[in-house]
Amino acid sequence: MADSLYLELADFVHDVHTGIYSEETGKPQPLRFTVRARMKPLHRFDPETPLSESKNYMDLKFACSDALGDRHYKLIESVADHVCETLFVQDARIEQVEVKIVKLALSEAGEGIGITLTRDRP
Repeated sequence: MADSLYLELADFVHDVHTGIYSEETGKPQPLRFTVRARMKPLHRFDPETPLSESKNYMDLKFACSDALGDRHYKLIESVADHVCETLFVQDARIEQVEVKIVKLALSEAGEGIGITLTRDRP
């Protein structure tokens, strides 16, 4: 079995314009993102391996924040789709992206209500 490298961003909260109900539209709402991006790693990572041989994990944060812009997304599924596509466009070495989104505004007792989208590179 071949090695895999997973870059991760966990529990990142960012306000996004999303929703279909009147109480959700017109203002951003907080979403919690957890993202895993799988890429094929080098055979070995020695102490002098440059960042260019991996991926800057801050790119995962960018895909869940600035890359979303101010656009309104009716479904959080479309938010997750945009995150996946952003990461695929950024780096051809990304083989798969998993995006978990929790809508924090829906929580009544601390439960996590949301979706997980796993997408392989087309």
